[in-house]
Amino acid sequence: MPKIIENVRGQLVAEARRQVTEYGYTSTTIRSVAKACGVGIGTVYNYFPSKDMLVAAFMLEDWKKQLDAMAELPTDKPRPLLLGIYDALLCFCTANEKLFSDEAAAKLISSGSAARHRLLRGQLAAFLLPLCEKRAPESAAFTAEFIAEALIAWSGEHTAFDELYPVIEKVLN
Repeated sequence: MPKIIENVRGQLVAEARRQVTEYGYTSTTIRSVAKACGVGIGTVYNYFPSKDMLVAAFMLEDWKKQLDAMAELPTDKPRPLLLGIYDALLCFCTANEKLFSDEAAAKLISSGSAARHRLLRGQLAAFLLPLCEKRAPESAAFTAEFIAEALIAWSGEHTAFDELYPVIEKVLN
């Protein structure tokens, strides 16, 4: 009789996250994740077609948490909104720092990166659009995308928000 394991997918994702964080992307394998979860390799492949998709699953979980946090931000208050988005980006970068600094993981991250970058910028711009419609109505969509791009770029550099905010304020005026 086959053994019944609760939430296999969740366990696989959690274990992959743990291994990537602890040992790095290269040392994490489908085999090592399966063994740690007490399942066969084929079971992992039932849920994820590759290691890259397994890793992408926990990155997506992290990003969804940040999107939820951004959805709670006040769209009528520029500084709290911008700081909240910036903090969410920093939190995501920090949670996945091991991947972003691992050369072997670069193929996972860079594969389709232009399309993912546009998606990311669009997601952030959607949170910024109500503010931009009030402060820069003639170019609201472009301004929202422009600010989103700035937040992405400067969060990747870990630039202090207080350096960035005055420039964004000028863009909004």
